[in-house]
This record gives sequence, C-alpha cells and structure tokens, in this order.
Amino acid sequence: MSATPAVRAQDSAFRAVLGSPHVARLLGGTLIGRLPAGMAPIAILLLVKAEHGSLALAGLLGALYGLAAATGQPLLGRLVDRHGQRAILFVSTLVASAAFLLLPATGPVHHPVLAALAVLVAGLATPPLEACLRALWPRILPDAGLRRTALSLDSGSQGLVFVAGPLLAAGITAGAGVLSALAATAALGLLGSALVVTSAPCARWMPSASAGRGHWAGPLRVPGLRVLFAALTGTGVALGAVNVLALSLGDRHHAGWLAGVMPAALSLGSVFGGLAYGRRAWPGPPARHLVAASVGFAAGWTALLSDPVPAVALLGALLPGSFLAPLLAAAFQSVERLSPEGELAESSAWLVACVGIGQAAGTALSSFAVAAGPLAAALVPLAGATGALWLLRRFHHLLPA
Repeated sequence: MSATPAVRAQDSAFRAVLGSPHVARLLGGTLIGRLPAGMAPIAILLLVKAEHGSLALAGLLGALYGLAAATGQPLLGRLVDRHGQRAILFVSTLVASAAFLLLPATGPVHHPVLAALAVLVAGLATPPLEACLRALWPRILPDAGLRRTALSLDSGSQGLVFVAGPLLAAGITAGAGVLSALAATAALGLLGSALVVTSAPCARWMPSASAGRGHWAGPLRVPGLRVLFAALTGTGVALGAVNVLALSLGDRHHAGWLAGVMPAALSLGSVFGGLAYGRRAWPGPPARHLVAASVGFAAGWTALLSDPVPAVALLGALLPGSFLAPLLAAAFQSVERLSPEGELAESSAWLVACVGIGQAAGTALSSFAVAAGPLAAALVPLAGATGALWLLRRFHHLLPA
C-alpha cells in the first residue's frame, strides 16, 4: 500500500531536517561526543573492580562524576554565551579526556583522593555539547516547525547514549581491558567534539552583544525558567531511580538481566517517542505539550507499584520512556522562548544540569527506599515525575504561551 499523505508529510519533515546543511553532522557529533557520559560511570566501576576495590568506593566515584558533570554544565554554558563555542568546547574536551586517561594512574583503591580529583575534573570539564547544539538550532533552522522536529530527533537520540555507552564500556573492558575502555571514552569525546567544533555553524557562532551584561544569576532570574528547571529536576529523579529499581526487581525475581534491559527499555522508549513527536505538527504551544508529556511520563510509572514480574517491569519502563523525548523537546522549546537574549547556551545547560542533579538524587533516594520494600522503591520515580507535573500545572502561567 502507498503511504498516506499524512505519513508522507511526516517523513518529509524528517528528510527536510536531516537534509539541511550541517544538521546530520552536528547531531552525529553531539551523540558521539556525549557517549562518555554513558560510558564513564561503568568504566569507573570496572576500574575499581579490577583493582579489587569496594563497591562503595566505585559508587562514590561514579556519583561524584555525575554531580560534577551536572555542576559544570551551567558554568561552561555561561562561558560559551560570553566567549563563543569553539574555544570552550576545545579546551573542555581536552581536559576531560586527559582526566579519563590519567584516572588509572591515580590507583583509585590505594589513592582514592587522587582518583576523586581526576573524576571531579573529568565531570566538571564535560563539554557542553547539548547546550551548544540547542543554541545553534535557531540559526541553522529558522523555521519553527523544522526546529521542533530537530529537537525531537535530538532529544530522542540522546537516549542512545545510555544504551550504547554502558554496552561499549563493558564490551571493550571484556575484550581489551578497562584501560582500553577509558582510552575509548576519551577518544570518543575528542572525536565527537571535533566534528562539532570544525563545523561551519559552530565556527560562525558568535556571542550576542548583550552576553555578559545580564544579572549575576543569569537565566535563573527568569521565574518561568526557575519553574522549568525545578520541574525537570523531578523528571531526573525518576530517571535516576531506574537503575536501582531494575537491580532490585531483578534480584527479587531471579532475573539478573533486568538490570541492563530495563534501563535500555526506558531509553528505547524515548527514541520511539521522539520519532513519534517529531513526525507531525501538534496543536498548541510547547508549554501545553510539556504538560501533556509530563502527564504520560508520570502515569507510566504506576505500572511498577505492584512489584511486577519482569515482562511487566519492562513495560513499566517503556511507557514513561515513550513520553521522555517529547517532554525534553518541549522543555527545550520553552527554554528557547524564555531565555534572555544572549543566554540560550547557559539556559540550556541549566536544564541539562537539573536533570543530572535529579538523576543523582533519584539514585540515592531509591537506594535507601529499596530497604523499605518494593512499594517504597517504586514510589521514588512516581514521586519525582508527579512533583514535576505539579510544578508545571501549578505555575503554567509562567511558561510561554
């Protein structure tokens, strides 16, 4: 059967975006350059394990990396807004990659303070590729409809980072050792950033004349952005709880494979959701899409409240995951509308950072909640997603119409 006109129009939107100059290169470079974010936590854990260190030390170093990466994004985003993209991406990537290469030499088990310092530097210097890409979209794709489709592809594809990243780190370690895994982490970061930095849009991108003249608080002075950032922290709490919840469910149901497959199901759901969101023009402003996606994201977690069997647990991850990319795409569209002039990179970086901080908090909360039983553990992602929805509904008047 031939495609319907609606399907042909939807597919043409993707072709128009991917066929636009520089788009495929920037999407691919950002995706490759962000793979270290998915590889590093596993590589750090495997490095400590290879040295016969404790799981507690591995977890502490992994959490430090995540918090440092979240903290560094707004700082680097502000520097991008004031000094341009190329220099900041170039320097931050070199520093982060060097820290990954030096980490094994610190001897994490015997010198945990030195290891923590290396992990801290690697996290803080994580190149702000997401924020830079979001700042480039308005210039590359002036058409709002094509830009929404690009954001859908962008947000959906980022889920692959947390599917491919851990698999790459574990696979390289199994085949060539953990030192090779850390070297690959550094190399992929360099490759991805190089693709972005050497692109024409990145080279032409210049700071706004108003950059650096704003309030000391930057985008945080905008009430609507504060609401949005707080809400996405709740979304991050839900995401951060998934790994612990998957491990707990796998132990109770004697299905160890669930620890890897359940987070992958969430990420794959995000990919499919992003494609579905980008395939058509949805009515209403991005703020309405944001609230609607948040409803679906929160409702999806209810499937996990009954201590489900593995098959249902996978569905319980796939359902909220399918709303994640639309939620993030609508959030970044709202950031674009609310951001003060000349501060879009920092605004986007704050959103990335708040999701990351929420993820760290969700991992910690779920780790404590597991001891209280399966219901308490399942309530953590539901509470985070519901809190995000409440903030968006309660303060919807501050979001762009």
